[in-house]
Amino acid sequence: MLWNSVRHCVLACLVLAILANSHSLRADTNERPNIIYILSDDMGFSDIGCYGGEIKTPNLDSLAQHGVRFTQFYNTARCCPTRASLMSGLYPHQAGVGHMMDDRGYDGYRGELSRHCVTIPEALKDAGYRSYMAGKWHVTKAINPKSDADKANWPIQRGFDRFYGTIHGAGSFFDPNTLTRDNEFISPFNDPEYGKEDWPGETYYYTDAIADHAARFVREHHYRTGDKPFFMYVAFTAAHWPMHALDKDIAKYEGTYDAGYDAIRDARYKRMIELGLIDADSTVNWPIPDAWKESKFWEWDKRNMEVYAAMIDSMDQGIGRIVASLKETGQFENTLICFLQDNGGCAEGYGRGGIGSERADKPTLPTLPADYLQPDMTPKQTRDGFVMRTGKGSMAGPADTAIGYGRGWATVSNTPFREYKHWTHEGGISTPLIVHWPAKIQRHGELETTPGHLIDLMATAVDVSGANYPATYHDGQAIKPMEGKSLVPLFAKDADTREQFQREAIYWEHEGNRAVRVGDLKLVAKGVKGEWELYNIANDRSEQRDLSSEMPETVAKLAAMWQAYAERANVLPLNPGSNKHDGRASMNLKQTRFKLNMDDKLDRTEAPYIKNKAFAVVADIDAMGDGVIVAQGGSSQGWSLYLKNGKLCFAWTKNGKRTVTTADATISGKQQVTAIVSKPAVVRLKIGEQLVAESKIDGLLDEQPLDGLQVGQDENGAVGPYAVPFPFGGTVNQVVIEMLK
Repeated sequence: MLWNSVRHCVLACLVLAILANSHSLRADTNERPNIIYILSDDMGFSDIGCYGGEIKTPNLDSLAQHGVRFTQFYNTARCCPTRASLMSGLYPHQAGVGHMMDDRGYDGYRGELSRHCVTIPEALKDAGYRSYMAGKWHVTKAINPKSDADKANWPIQRGFDRFYGTIHGAGSFFDPNTLTRDNEFISPFNDPEYGKEDWPGETYYYTDAIADHAARFVREHHYRTGDKPFFMYVAFTAAHWPMHALDKDIAKYEGTYDAGYDAIRDARYKRMIELGLIDADSTVNWPIPDAWKESKFWEWDKRNMEVYAAMIDSMDQGIGRIVASLKETGQFENTLICFLQDNGGCAEGYGRGGIGSERADKPTLPTLPADYLQPDMTPKQTRDGFVMRTGKGSMAGPADTAIGYGRGWATVSNTPFREYKHWTHEGGISTPLIVHWPAKIQRHGELETTPGHLIDLMATAVDVSGANYPATYHDGQAIKPMEGKSLVPLFAKDADTREQFQREAIYWEHEGNRAVRVGDLKLVAKGVKGEWELYNIANDRSEQRDLSSEMPETVAKLAAMWQAYAERANVLPLNPGSNKHDGRASMNLKQTRFKLNMDDKLDRTEAPYIKNKAFAVVADIDAMGDGVIVAQGGSSQGWSLYLKNGKLCFAWTKNGKRTVTTADATISGKQQVTAIVSKPAVVRLKIGEQLVAESKIDGLLDEQPLDGLQVGQDENGAVGPYAVPFPFGGTVNQVVIEMLK
């Protein structure tokens, strides 16, 4: 009896000691920390210096040296699901953003941040926090709102006190679209609050503008409301395509990548092992297939990586200016800073199709006025009148280029993991996480190997702020409970405290790609029809040895866990839109004639309803180059009328199978072109009144395309054999689409 009493007493003391140590990292009412979450865009696990990369990131490296680096932290594999998840502390489908910014007819796929969740600034408001945001929002469809009511999911309406950034998900770094201050669109070239005298260089550059506004918010907060803590969300668009960077930064990396893809990847792999981020026993630095590399256009692709590195370098410089603003205002010591990435390296073929061109000697288009608001993700021209250039040989960097860095370099970025952005293998979902908080974290330069997920960032913010996460919000709406766990125990130096961080599992799903991790075991599949694969991440993080056939009972157990998660978290039906979801009630069933102009866009519900329908497209164009005249749909279902190599083409894609009809005649100048899709499944092309091409297609579409319609470019998945957005080189004066009986 005496021994039992002593044992219980000792255990009680140990528990109290652990809890006391853990809570010592949580600020009391008078010491609530500032919180800054910094998110980069489309970057791989090994890009920054302190995670093995050759890119110069001294400011991030310094935060890592005096903080903690997580080696097994995860995102959701895609930009807007990650942002919705980070902001809400929920899995993305629970927050309404299971795919992108399109409504697929189910609550998990509304393309809008749900009102059944709260954002971090909303959750921290009652704890006395002011909140600021600079950068990319991308959790609402309302990129062209017709009224203030449409801005219900803009940053100011979701809890932020100040906002400078873009509502849309991608765009030019020199002329970003949907650029917004607080609640109003602005042009960077007639902005009285951030003009040329404020720019670090001679040129407006979005990465600079994001960092400068974040630093400004820090200073303004200190001088205006310094008695209150703040939360700030800094969402850079670096290093998302297009590959745009300033000349001074590109110059730093000239020659850095001369050794080629494999040599750079090998060097990263060795550095990662030296840093302790990975080990040779549990990873394989598998060779990059030759098909993923450029040989004929090697100088061009080497330049793409030089520009990519410059983009990250510039972001790091901006982070340095944010840190400097904290130090200048005496707020650095008690600010929790977390840096992470929204998905893995991007293997998309943006701007990489066809043969490019050199920059013209002089502009060929009129100069745009200073107050012009850029409407396009990929501009048609630069502000000073140069036409946009894409394709192999168009050297990335300047404002008149629109190019991505491709699969070869994405494989380097994701060293040594499999797959990329979109997929739930390690290359798609692994992110660095650097945590820095001088006043509370005494682990300097250490690595944390405990798996975590960005859903944990809401729980962490609530924990350190002392906020009460609400059960209801938004006029009494029920709020879903947080899914994440506070990372605070993992900040502690004491190993016993860190061991208190326990979780059942982490889950993923995007576009049918899905996974669940329980301990060291990870079950993962590619696509809706993909078979489950099983890996032991502890000894095979490169996912090279599939254990599913050896451990069928484990596969069944983890698959059942994933299914239960999917059923409760709005994941099902899996990847709607490609599974015959039609939603006729919301489609444009009655309109039979559409008259459209250059740059017009119709979403899925506004576009012509072409399921089992014949139709005709008549376009009046002034052709000065190749590009899309008009396109509807994407790579699964859709059609596109375009010019390629000067010839009129029509692409028809049904259930992923593409048929292209091409005319022999070359087109230039002002012309009227026509495409007729008729029963029984024939495409005819006309130039003027002359029939120039005819071919059979594999039947009319048996479902409405998931993506909408655009005039002058193809912004969604590529319908035709080109790299999106493939903007039209000239003017589309008018397009008329008529449904046929």
